[in-house]
Amino acid sequence: MTLILWTLFGYLLGSVPFGLVITRTLGLGDLRQIGSGNIGATNVLRTGNKPAALATLLLDSGKGAIAVLLARHFAGDSAAMLAGGAAFLGHCFPVWLGFKGGKGVATFLGTVLALHWPLGLIACATWAATAAVTRISSLSALVAALAVPVVALLTGRGDLIAVTCFMTALIFIRHHANIRRLMAGTEPRIGRK
Repeated sequence: MTLILWTLFGYLLGSVPFGLVITRTLGLGDLRQIGSGNIGATNVLRTGNKPAALATLLLDSGKGAIAVLLARHFAGDSAAMLAGGAAFLGHCFPVWLGFKGGKGVATFLGTVLALHWPLGLIACATWAATAAVTRISSLSALVAALAVPVVALLTGRGDLIAVTCFMTALIFIRHHANIRRLMAGTEPRIGRK
């Protein structure tokens, strides 16, 4: 019963659409009608408001991290993995928005950082290095997501394989349109509206 409650807590926390809340509060319009229509930090950046994008990034990653840290503190590692995975799922399919949410990259990074900070730092560094070279957010997310379960396996953190493979697979599914554009060479670069 405790694991179910922590999973539900993680999902509901993950479902909070911070990008949408921030852009509406700042009078930037409905984020779902801007750029890609996504509710994440990359699309908030397309409004031209960098502080709003940064706040979205921190809050979206924070909800994954908070779900993991609270669940671990009160119920142990199994609850932490379930709560983190559920927070990620909640961001992608939020109950408050008719299950139409973001792609989950920031929540993924926050969740992985809280589950195992060295692995999280590797994921963040991989995203940053790929972004610096390519200036393509979606490609950076895909490379970072793919690296996480591989590095977890290579570093002996087999306990994280299931949750990281689940999140990685969902990131790839959520980026299906981006993958098509990447293959066609038409994916927009960071900073372009």
